[in-house]
Amino acid sequence: MEPESGIGSSTSPCQFSLVTLSRNLLLAYQSFGVVYGDLSTSPLYVYSSAFSGKLRNHHNQEAVYGAFSLIFWTLTFVPLIKYVIIVMSADDSGEGGTFALYSLLCRHAKLSLLPNQQAADEELSSYRYGPSSAQAASSSALRRFLEKHKRLRTALLLVVLFGACMLIGDGVLTSAISVLSSVSGIQSTESKLTNGNSALILVGLFALQHCGTHRVAFMFAPIVIIWLLFIFSIGLYNIIYWNPKIVYALSPHYIVKFFRETGKDGWLSLGGILLSITGTEAMFADLGHFTALSIRLAFVFVIYPCLVVQYMGQAAFLSMNLDSFSNSFYASIPEPFFWPVFVVATLAAIVGSQAVITATFSIVKQCHALGCFPRVKVVHTSKHIYGQIYIPEINWILMVLTLAVTIGFQDTTLIGNAYGLACMTVMFITTFLMGLVIVFVWQRNFFLATFFLLFFWLIEGTYLSAALMKVPQGGWLPLALSVIFMLIMYIWHYGTRRKYNYDLHNKVSLKWVLGLGPSLGIVRVPGIGLIYSELTTGVPSIFSHFVTNLPAFHKVLVFVCVKSVPVPYVSPDERFLIGRVCPRPYRMYRCIVRYGYKDIQRDDGDFENLLVQSVAEFIQMEAVEPHYSSSETSPSVDGRMAVISTRDIRSSMTLTVTEQDFVSVVDDDSIHSGSSSKSITLQSLRSMYEDDTPSIRRRQEAGVAYIMGHSYVKARRNSSFIKKLAIDIGYSFLRKNCRGPSVALNIPHISLIEVGMIYYV
Repeated sequence: MEPESGIGSSTSPCQFSLVTLSRNLLLAYQSFGVVYGDLSTSPLYVYSSAFSGKLRNHHNQEAVYGAFSLIFWTLTFVPLIKYVIIVMSADDSGEGGTFALYSLLCRHAKLSLLPNQQAADEELSSYRYGPSSAQAASSSALRRFLEKHKRLRTALLLVVLFGACMLIGDGVLTSAISVLSSVSGIQSTESKLTNGNSALILVGLFALQHCGTHRVAFMFAPIVIIWLLFIFSIGLYNIIYWNPKIVYALSPHYIVKFFRETGKDGWLSLGGILLSITGTEAMFADLGHFTALSIRLAFVFVIYPCLVVQYMGQAAFLSMNLDSFSNSFYASIPEPFFWPVFVVATLAAIVGSQAVITATFSIVKQCHALGCFPRVKVVHTSKHIYGQIYIPEINWILMVLTLAVTIGFQDTTLIGNAYGLACMTVMFITTFLMGLVIVFVWQRNFFLATFFLLFFWLIEGTYLSAALMKVPQGGWLPLALSVIFMLIMYIWHYGTRRKYNYDLHNKVSLKWVLGLGPSLGIVRVPGIGLIYSELTTGVPSIFSHFVTNLPAFHKVLVFVCVKSVPVPYVSPDERFLIGRVCPRPYRMYRCIVRYGYKDIQRDDGDFENLLVQSVAEFIQMEAVEPHYSSSETSPSVDGRMAVISTRDIRSSMTLTVTEQDFVSVVDDDSIHSGSSSKSITLQSLRSMYEDDTPSIRRRQEAGVAYIMGHSYVKARRNSSFIKKLAIDIGYSFLRKNCRGPSVALNIPHISLIEVGMIYYV
């Protein structure tokens, strides 16, 4: 979605390809410092973790061959085939992660649980419900089955939230295990000194996040590249020097021999083997910070061969040094190169934490945009790549949790057990969502999706079952963190829906508004009043509450509803959806403002001008297409909503209208009618409406007031104890400690009017 800077319309295809390739190569270079730090530092602890349990009884050459064969084929099937080839093709306009897959599904089936979502999606070209006519009947039947049962859609959302929470917990564990593994190269007698160094490194890492992905990537990428050169060279040296026959272990036959010899002990060791693919999910979750092509180039041509050679070399060393499993990586380094490699390993391990930290920022922003996370401050650190963000609150929460885990556990084996469970759970959920994407989005055969699910669930389910056995030995930690984060998300989502339902059931009847007459029974003061509400239809209760306490209102009223739709971007030409609430003399309009979860709600002062301009253009559109206005004979419903595009109003086409269309729109309550038909140009149309658009501008010059509710949400007295606990304590605490709606919507404080409201839900 990022426009290529400096490329004009006359650029030749060759030049365009060259510029695109160079841009992707630059992004591939940056991805080393953000995406692949975690995956590339896995050799520090994989073999030591795998052979630390009951596999100690099988320290022999055959077990080493089998372990390497497992690592090789796991790297091939999961990161290479599943993610690089398949999953990354399911990006949502450049955005990745579990919520990106969920938004794709919501756009092709009515699976969303967001309040009144379809009203906000009206006439949005990048959003559509339902499959195309080419989709198979079986997938269409499955889609209807999911749409019909709300509990299944709720279960799907809970699965997505659980996957997102596991990834956030992964962000805590990645930093802890990476830093502890790097400093394990020095066997210090003072554990307090080691913990102190780890804590200082972690504090410095999180303190750098405010610099942004772009600067951090350029800072960290050289470290990771040097680290990859080191591990590739050391791996190649160990293969040649210790055991060249290790290449035979590429055969999957050694996997069969491994399990035949080790049995249950080998199955339990899978909890350590799976650490070789930790950080894989970050490739997909960090997609919004880079491009799919750049991440693929970096993995296929650099990351994958370097890791394979390193694991093979480490296995060659262990096959001839069966007493070095406890610290296999550092033991396999030739003595003259130990200290240079140790320094680079420490730096690379620090960088390894960056992948999931960055992915956590993306996941939290997506959760927030889809109404599943409290409002937080989102800082966009790049003017060109909108996916590069920084969230201060999440950054410091992650830092505190990571320090607690590092100081509390002090053991890479325990943290590795937790780390592996978190990573494999996220992969397992991604496979499930990807199976639905194959059917609903790609519209492929149902049996193809089933084969995809069964094949990768067989691999990941085997690893996940082994990881679950480590729950008492540290595996409980990601589950506990996920429960906490998921509870926060669910309480926020539950409270938000309850508040919306209260607004929906207590909205003001249009008959009551019409009963007040065109003057609304109050003094109409100059200016424009923007009334913010979550409702996409009807008049919110805040309006009657305001009128009851202060019988004065602006001559032009616009009910504004800001909605996040499950698409990455909304085109500026489709940003505003304008409609009329009451007959024309009342001068009351509705504006639904749509944002995608990657859109930037800029604080540049243009929002007010664009909104007023859109209302003025809607008034002109009504004259040409009268069916957009509300029916004055049936005023109990809102008028039809229309997308306002500046390109439409600027077109030079000739329009045929009648004078009947030119009823007074804003200032004049009298009706001028006629029956003669005239063919006029756009310039003539504007001249005939010269009293309308300027009047809107005059209203704006007289002042624009932003009216929104200052709400207090409380549970009813007859509510259950759990509901009172969730609403009165949980939701109220989150609302008080998150960003206020006026701040999140960039509303100028000097023009803000807040109306106190108590919601009994």
